[in-house]
Amino acid sequence: MIYFVQCVLGGILLGLLYAVIALGLTIVWRSGRILNLAQGELVIVGGFLIWWFIAMTPLPQWWLGIIIAFGIMALLGLAIERGIFRPLIGQPVFTLVMMTIGLLILLRGLVIVIFGGEERPFPQIFPIEHVVLGPFSFDSALFWGGIIALLIVVALAWFFERTRYGRRFSAVAEDHIVAQSMGISVKQAVSVAWVLAAMLGGFASIVFLNAKTLTFIASEIGFRGLPVALLAGLESVRGAPLAGLIVGIGESLARAYIDPITGGGMAEVFPYIVMVIVVLFRPQGLYGWKIIERG
Repeated sequence: MIYFVQCVLGGILLGLLYAVIALGLTIVWRSGRILNLAQGELVIVGGFLIWWFIAMTPLPQWWLGIIIAFGIMALLGLAIERGIFRPLIGQPVFTLVMMTIGLLILLRGLVIVIFGGEERPFPQIFPIEHVVLGPFSFDSALFWGGIIALLIVVALAWFFERTRYGRRFSAVAEDHIVAQSMGISVKQAVSVAWVLAAMLGGFASIVFLNAKTLTFIASEIGFRGLPVALLAGLESVRGAPLAGLIVGIGESLARAYIDPITGGGMAEVFPYIVMVIVVLFRPQGLYGWKIIERG
């Protein structure tokens, strides 16, 4: 029983981190109807920037490197919106999706060109020692990262659903033309969305790569947020935590109970099984908007 509870609690922490990545997808989708398939590359760019400023620059404190890296990530998100997606306003969804694939390849290529393709040890931000609570033991980065992720999710949900400025994003998400007629700047909303998505990617890199190996291949973590975002509903901020918990707990239990039987692999594919089921049977997700078009 203790082992089962340990797996569930570990899955909850993992799911909260997946929820943060999913929020990066959700925020960009709400603002510009752009399915950002390059969110994983934003995670890796953030990871390389944090590694560079902590390990390769003579800063007096390691946390200064994180602040600088997050500032650059915010500027990167703004540059992506201004330079790539703003000129595509009004283009079909297919064009925008293909551009995010191009952005994925571009960011990955830039990381290799600037930093090289070799593996590097990521800095230790969180302690190596596990967090022990009674009979349960948790990876330190996953534990503290999960708590911070919960605070981030709650803060973003409050911002989008309780503040006047956040509600403007809902208007933008529903209809750009209507939002503009109400005096809401669609361009500003999309810019803020990309900045937030880039910074969320930087946070995810700290948790997932803490004291581990840093390589551009780790960008696949960004795809773990896609099933969570689809399960929650691409328009839903408050649905991301629940969807993250479902995927995280399911993946943790699959790793504990199914992988030993199958020889491994089920935990890796579980999120994508969820994604296929959602797309087939409930494409709007748990809390997404079901759009009804009248002929």
